[in-house]
Amino acid sequence: MDSKGYATVATLVVTAAIPFHNVQAQDTAATRLEPVVVEVGRGAHRSLLRLPFAVTAQTPDSMRPGQRHLSLDETLWLIPGLSVSNRNNPSQDPRISIRGFGARSAFGVRGIRVLRDGIPLTLPDGQTPVDYLDLESVGRVEVMRGSASSLYGNAGGGVVDIRTSEPLPVPVSGAVRFWTGAYGTRRLVAKTAGAADGFGYQANAVRTESDGYRDYSRQRTNNGFARVSYDNEEGSYALEWLGVNTPVAENPGAITRAQFDLDPRMADPLSVRKSARKAVTQSQFGLTTRRTGSRGEIEASGYVGTRALDNPLTFAIVDLGRTMSGGNVRATTPFSLLATDQRFTVGTEVQLQNDLRRNFTNCNNIPRPTTPTATCPDTGVERGTLTLDQREIVSSVGSYVRDELDLGERFTFTASARADAVRFRVKDRLISATNPDDSGRRLLDAISPMVGLLVLLSDSHSAYANISSAFETPTATELGNQPSGAAGINRDLKPQRSTTYELGFKGVGTSGLQYNAALFATAVHDELIPFDIPAGGGRRYFRNAGRTSRRGLELGLGAVIWQLEIGGAYTYANYRFVDFTVDTVHYAGNRIPGIPRQAFQASAALHNPLATLVMETTLADRMFVNDANSESSPGYGIVNARIISGAALGVSSAELTMGVQNLFDKRWVSSVSVNAAGGKFYEPGSQRSLYLGLSLLGAPKSSR
Repeated sequence: MDSKGYATVATLVVTAAIPFHNVQAQDTAATRLEPVVVEVGRGAHRSLLRLPFAVTAQTPDSMRPGQRHLSLDETLWLIPGLSVSNRNNPSQDPRISIRGFGARSAFGVRGIRVLRDGIPLTLPDGQTPVDYLDLESVGRVEVMRGSASSLYGNAGGGVVDIRTSEPLPVPVSGAVRFWTGAYGTRRLVAKTAGAADGFGYQANAVRTESDGYRDYSRQRTNNGFARVSYDNEEGSYALEWLGVNTPVAENPGAITRAQFDLDPRMADPLSVRKSARKAVTQSQFGLTTRRTGSRGEIEASGYVGTRALDNPLTFAIVDLGRTMSGGNVRATTPFSLLATDQRFTVGTEVQLQNDLRRNFTNCNNIPRPTTPTATCPDTGVERGTLTLDQREIVSSVGSYVRDELDLGERFTFTASARADAVRFRVKDRLISATNPDDSGRRLLDAISPMVGLLVLLSDSHSAYANISSAFETPTATELGNQPSGAAGINRDLKPQRSTTYELGFKGVGTSGLQYNAALFATAVHDELIPFDIPAGGGRRYFRNAGRTSRRGLELGLGAVIWQLEIGGAYTYANYRFVDFTVDTVHYAGNRIPGIPRQAFQASAALHNPLATLVMETTLADRMFVNDANSESSPGYGIVNARIISGAALGVSSAELTMGVQNLFDKRWVSSVSVNAAGGKFYEPGSQRSLYLGLSLLGAPKSSR
């Protein structure tokens, strides 16, 4: 899409940052929406209008009904500055980035703190696997865009806090949903929930099967979620569990431009030959308690979990066993000093990650070899010689403080800071006369301050400015993958650090109008950049760029006009290398790869008594795929549509959904593998596909 076209759509939007909250269509002309109070501010408990940074809150199923909940690219949609790239690869999580942070990810999520009901899913080293995240019970999504290290530590791009929906106010209710669609996709969901006398519960079980859009992308996954809670006037308590079992998730890999032009559904031949895939089992328990009183509030949470991963890759077979745990304690108290009302928050957070990592030679080949070799001594056996055996322990401790000063009725000054220490320790377990001990340890620490000023222009409109800093460590995998092939810790790789200057406006109005705009500039030092080497077999390595610059604009709009709900989000991202040289090649002035310069999303939901029609569109510029900017993925425009119709059946109800993804059957690239060797940059998006869903809900009429 050219710049003139983007300029046209940009005049129509300003951030879909505040959700539509079940507004009755006939009343919207005279009704002013109340600003939403969010939790992501860690004790602030203020509406979006009173926070001096960019925050988005959405109720995805209310605003855009009929979602299948297959991936986070459905849930985290229509949020400016945030990009979710579906790789169409079930062995890889979607690539999530906020203001460009996270775009380097080869798997999982980087640079973004991800929470579920305030409990971290992000590990202490900064990586977040999201394959075990339940999306069926999501009630609200809160996103803090920009540097969040002053409250959350190791997070350069921001925070995503996924909040569970409230159960229906009846003792028991149940729902069954079934989805079927193109490429052999089938999804069965069973849910139950209820609430009475302060107690509440929810439980979901989900089975997903798909043959995949691309060749060699079959998936079989079982997800589970359960939550019990109790609320009274003094506080609240909640215990929840998340779990996943994925016995099959094939990895089609990225492909070259020539392969994409020939057949976008094809898999990387090397991935097929080496039987690249993953099987994973993960379980996590979390407990949260909050006590409130006249002197303030105290919140404490803790979690514990395990993960087992069998992950044949093109260059090795990774066998990983992980335990993780952590806790957070926060206290907030209001007080007055020198005739100013203030809220003071102090907290401490600890996390521990303990991995046992073993790598084996991948002896898979098609056809299978019949002659033993030194690295594959047993023909017909997948695992060859043991090449790495080490214990990786990562711990983090962070303490933070924040003070909010109300300077009269219209001004609020906020200052916060956090001190973090992230410790990496590797214990080599594969030691011999020819393989010396590569054990080691590193300490990466930082202090991250933030100051912000908010001006309440009226009861419904505000402006803010802030200056914030952030740091982001390499993950344990990124520190462990050394181009030399050695085990242990890469001592040359440094954490990246950034400083952001931001100015924003936000507000609500009549007719369900909501808007948010943010203008920012971020300077990053030692940015972590991925790269491949020709003999690496697809393994990702990392190095630091000297300096990079991010300058961006985020705009959006939401409105309810009678029976029509509309939303839009526009992102302008001018992200460039300022000082970066590799082997005498200078990349200063080049665009940072993996991020479109402009992107626009819009949705419209038309409601009437018979059905709801939803239309969604995404437009994006091309993305450069390497530091040299010598090649790029093409820009694209994608349209999705669905229709939802429901009927009451006594004390039950039924809902039928029919939808089409990529209505105009465009050939497009949904994600890229930055700086991949052999030109394997491209991860194609799905072409036109149809799906059908049926939902049955059983609950007393008074609850609906």
